Amino acid sequence: MLKLAFYGKGGIGKSTTVSNIALAFAEKGMKVVQIGCDPKADSTSLLLRGGKVTPVLELIRKGGVFQLSDISAVGDKGVICVESGGPAPGVGCAGRGIIAALETLEKMGAFKEWQPDVVLYDVLGDVVCGGFSMPMRNGCADWVYILTSGENMAIHAAANIAMAVGNFGRRGYAKLGGFILNKRNVKNELAKVEELASDFDSSITGVLEWSSLVQDSEERKECLLSAFPESPEADSYRRLAEAVLENNCRK
Repeated sequence: MLKLAFYGKGGIGKSTTVSNIALAFAEKGMKVVQIGCDPKADSTSLLLRGGKVTPVLELIRKGGVFQLSDISAVGDKGVICVESGGPAPGVGCAGRGIIAALETLEKMGAFKEWQPDVVLYDVLGDVVCGGFSMPMRNGCADWVYILTSGENMAIHAAANIAMAVGNFGRRGYAKLGGFILNKRNVKNELAKVEELASDFDSSITGVLEWSSLVQDSEERKECLLSAFPESPEADSYRRLAEAVLENNCRK
């Protein structure tokens, strides 16, 4: 079971990227689980064609007994979709919600039940403390991939995340798999991200060009690989998924 966590500044395109990578893995015949670790609980909405899955934390708050089928839904190409959820804005700690949700999945034997080939964690990356760092620090993931553009705030967030990964990696937890450049077409974008990767003895795993097709597919409430499967952009996500698999084999 390959376990991957994807981090990056809010709005950088994590959920879009992770969902399309999930479909690319599924196209290879792999069984995939995607876990959204964000209070908004919208990581898997495109996989579910605009549908929603009941967040784990919501059922925990309600109490009582619930099954894995109550906290998961099957999306496009059989991808199993899970959302950690979180408290209402300004109430409670979202990080602790992620901890509770992931611990609940472990206690319920979710991965033994589902037997996935790949688990993808989509994690809010503006903060790397508390529960938001759980996928990298608690042995949940094997590798962390960081999404960024060449924008200064995105690079700053990516550097903070990479430092956190380095700190936890020295304790035997998840290691940095690489950086993913999701282009915003700013000046010297590739060079900036190459320098960022070099600062952490890492590399750029994949480059995603800016494309209006991404927005078009989201307007249709679909992943790009579902809405435009024959497009060059869809092939970019497939190449990225392949590169992630190759990285795992080499490292």
